[in-house]
Amino acid sequence: MNYVYILKCSDGSFYTGWTNDLKKRLETHNNGKGSKYTRNRLPVKYVYIEGFENKNDALKREYYIKRLSKKEKLKLVKSINLEKYFYMYDN
Repeated sequence: MNYVYILKCSDGSFYTGWTNDLKKRLETHNNGKGSKYTRNRLPVKYVYIEGFENKNDALKREYYIKRLSKKEKLKLVKSINLEKYFYMYDN
C-alpha cells in the first residue's frame, strides 16, 4: 500500500509526502533524517493520511496536495479520521 500524508510541524507548517511504510517514515522524519524541510521543524506528526494501491496514483495525489493553499490543506486535514491508520500499529 502507498500513502500520501501531511505532517504538522512544530512551527505549525505542513509538509506533504508519500511512503509505503507509515511507521518507518514518521520515525525517519522525527530522527532528523527525513526531508530537509522537516529537520528544523521537529517534532512532526501525521494529520492526514490517504492510502492508494498504486504508487503512481499516490504520487499524483501528493503533487496535487502540495499545490493547495494552507487553508485548503486545513480543510483536507479536518475531513479525515486517522484512527483507522493508527489501528494498524496496535495490532
